[in-house]
Order: sequence, then C-alpha cells, then structure tokens
Amino acid sequence: MSLILYTHPRSRGRIARWMLEECGADYEVRVLEYGTSMQAEEYRRINPMRKVPALVHDEQVVTETAAICAYLADAFPEADLAPATSQRGAYYRWLFFAAGPLEAAIVNQALGVKLSVEQQGFVGYGELSRVLDTLDTRLQTSPWLAGDDFSAADLYVGAQIGFGLQFNTIEARPAFTDYWARLTARQAYQRANALDDQLMADAEG
Repeated sequence: MSLILYTHPRSRGRIARWMLEECGADYEVRVLEYGTSMQAEEYRRINPMRKVPALVHDEQVVTETAAICAYLADAFPEADLAPATSQRGAYYRWLFFAAGPLEAAIVNQALGVKLSVEQQGFVGYGELSRVLDTLDTRLQTSPWLAGDDFSAADLYVGAQIGFGLQFNTIEARPAFTDYWARLTARQAYQRANALDDQLMADAEG
C-alpha cells in the first residue's frame, strides 16, 4: 500500500496529518513549497488547483480536506472514525457544514467582506453569527457532533474552530473553547501537531 500526503506545515494539511494519525496509518509526507513545487507540472497532475493538502492512496487521489477526512475514515474502518452507514446523517451534516457555511463565513469575515441583507440570501451562510449560533447550540447539547463518540466530523469541524480561536476570527465562546480543549488533549492531535511544528522549525532553521 502506498499512502502519500502532500502538504505544507502552514496549511490545511495539518488537518489531514491529524486525521492520518487518528487512523494509525503508515504514510509518507511530501512537503511542497508555495510558489515553487506546489506550482510544478508534476504536482498539477495530482491537484490542478495547485494547493495542499492532497492524498494519494495507491491509485486514488483525494483533494479537499473534508473529503480527505471522510475518505480516510472509510479506508481505515478499524479506527472507528465514522458512525455506521445507517447512522451518518449528523456526521455528513457537520462535515459539510464546516466545509461550506462555517469556512465561508469565517473567511469572509477575516477578509472584511460586508454583505447587505439582500446579499445574505445569495451565500450559503447568511451571516457569521447565525453559523456560530448553530454550532454553539449543538455543542451545548452533546460533547461530540455526530453521536456519542469522536468522529472525523469532530476533527474537521474542531480544526476550523481551533484556527478561528487562534487567529481571533471567531468568538471564544465557552462551548468552542471547551470543545477545542477536548480535541487538543487527543494523542493523535498532539503527535500530528508536533510533527508539523518540527517541519516548520526545520524550514526556519
């Protein structure tokens, strides 16, 4: 089996690395640089968007971080990172909530995009406060998003919350800070974070 993660330590590749560590997978890391190897023709054949992360699992190429998380949960079922197929409604809901409304709302807020009331109807999130209220309400009723146990949905949504708290792009609500504390206590997160921090230190070195 060949499992290769194309990444950069200052990217969403950190989320994919965390997911790989949760899976207990053996994988190879290839670090690409912005403006050079990430733009090279060789990598463009893997991801024409010329961004990271990308995952190559034997002949399967997976891009987009939420898709990578969902794919790995299925590829490594022994890690128990997805509910049973018949119980995946909430799992899919929150994975794509984070990939769509949550990320779009946070990014637009960070970029200073101001939407009129009329324009809010054209975007998938309406306004950031509505998105955060929706997530806050869920986290006040359950420690995990998709059921009684941690899943890939928690990893992906939690990473978005963690980035938001780190860069002050979302409010540090108690439900969010408590959730992030639970996630960062996981050994797989700590291993992945240490590995990517070391990559950054080596590059700056």
